[in-house]
Amino acid sequence: MYTFSSKLKTFSFILMAVGLLGIGFGFYNAPKDIQAVEKLLAADAHGSSHGAAQAVEAHAPANENHAATQVVNDTAKVEASNEATNTETVVNDSVEAPAVVAPVHAEAEMHAGTEENKVNAEAEHAEHLEHVLHQLQNKPWAALYVACIFFLLVTLGVLAFYAIQQVAQAGWSPVLFRVMQGITAYLPVGSVIFFVFLILCGLHFNHLFVWLDPEVVAHDKLIEAKSGYLNFPFWIIRAAIFLIGWNLYRYYSRKNCLAQDEAKDDSYYKKNFKMSAGFLVFFIVTESIMSWDWIMSVDPHWFSTLFGWYVFASFIVSAVTTICLISLYLKSKGYLEHVNTSHIHDLAKFMFGFSVFWTYLWFSQFMLIWYANIPEEVTYFKTRIELYNLPFFGAVVMNFVFPLLILINTDFKRISWILVMAGTVILLGHYIDFFNMIMPGTVGDQWFIGVSEIASVLFFFGLFIYVVFSALTKVPLLPKRNPFIEESKHFHY
Repeated sequence: MYTFSSKLKTFSFILMAVGLLGIGFGFYNAPKDIQAVEKLLAADAHGSSHGAAQAVEAHAPANENHAATQVVNDTAKVEASNEATNTETVVNDSVEAPAVVAPVHAEAEMHAGTEENKVNAEAEHAEHLEHVLHQLQNKPWAALYVACIFFLLVTLGVLAFYAIQQVAQAGWSPVLFRVMQGITAYLPVGSVIFFVFLILCGLHFNHLFVWLDPEVVAHDKLIEAKSGYLNFPFWIIRAAIFLIGWNLYRYYSRKNCLAQDEAKDDSYYKKNFKMSAGFLVFFIVTESIMSWDWIMSVDPHWFSTLFGWYVFASFIVSAVTTICLISLYLKSKGYLEHVNTSHIHDLAKFMFGFSVFWTYLWFSQFMLIWYANIPEEVTYFKTRIELYNLPFFGAVVMNFVFPLLILINTDFKRISWILVMAGTVILLGHYIDFFNMIMPGTVGDQWFIGVSEIASVLFFFGLFIYVVFSALTKVPLLPKRNPFIEESKHFHY
């Protein structure tokens, strides 16, 4: 039986405490009104213009004599022009006074046009300030949402990978089943937190999903056309069905696996086989719809037919990486005695393969949209390339280039410290991938990785550690009566 070390438990509590403090600070520090936004923008403008002002002052002495000469010449020209104008005006007034009426009307019309432009400019400025206010208020919410959905979907990916092993009747993986079941223990906890978050979105605690705002829907024909699908009651019902379905499979598959240890036949294993086959059908449908509902609808004007597969590729590689890292940790502490370098090598192959699969989908989606050059599609990538240049291309390096260079080597797939390094980069890279999917549609150009983003990751990471490793202490780490357990114990190649 595994024992949850006091050091690791304390570490998880510290992460959660620091994370909660940082999340609270992020919400407290967010601007509360337009006046606060004006101060922030003024401070940013002052900071950006300070360098330019210094450059102008540096050139001033060199141009001083030229400027003085220019002022004298301009003054002389103005005086001469005024004299000529005054003389002409006197002559015209004495000859034909009514001619003054036309310029007066023209001046009045010009004045009225200036006033109208001024009012329009003030209205646009106020609208811009309100938009920036919503973006800055969204920032702590969006940071929390990215971390929340990332850890939830990593756990879901582990559950799907476990179901695939059951249906495939894989002979290599049963010694890792209890590790997978321990990781999926986070799914109920993460589901409750995530569902509460969605309800808060529906109650307008934030502006993450603009289609939840009736005023936006009323003035946006495209969103209004989608309102039959994108409306809060139907949206939250779908979310409940997805989360309940995933958790039911997780509960009963684990229950049957534990019951199989005490059974005299393979009846519980057969039940799990059938249940896993049904779950995978349910999963592949709900995963696609989930990706539309929870991520793609952040940008309701944009759509991609590849998006469901793209999201799946991102969290399945993160899931396999998590299994690998936790298995290596348990192995280093003297547990999982039947897990050998061949098992780890297979996990590393999945990490490498799914990284290439993610890249294939990333490039396919990007290339097709770029080549077609349809405005409503290109906007999605244009925003990310211009405003999120570093995280957008950084994710490609972390999720493809780095794993390709490291994990393509067969020997490296058996070396623990290399896998820990590669796994850490992959997990960070796919967190940034989710960051890229969600942040541009919620905070726009007001993004930066600050206290809210780091604190949200720390909190959910600490919670994940506590829940997962607590679950691992409750059952033996080896499923005794699995039909393929002996094959898995002696798996070598």
